[in-house]
Amino acid sequence: MQNRIRDLREDADLTQKQIAEYLKMSQTGYSKYETGENDIPTAVWLKLADFYNTSVDYLMKRTDVKQPYPKPSKT
Repeated sequence: MQNRIRDLREDADLTQKQIAEYLKMSQTGYSKYETGENDIPTAVWLKLADFYNTSVDYLMKRTDVKQPYPKPSKT
């Protein structure tokens, strides 16, 4: 899982510090997510999925389909 978030960050030419700022946390804390030293909270998974325009399942390697799920329509 951690490799996928690192790969997406690197593919976007972003630094850990930039992602950490988006998540409103320290670069060190974010680095621990990428290395697997700390578990990633659900709220962070959701923010990363939105940021990278993908699904949490893709980030967690539960699927190789990068496209996000369709948002439910509000009726």
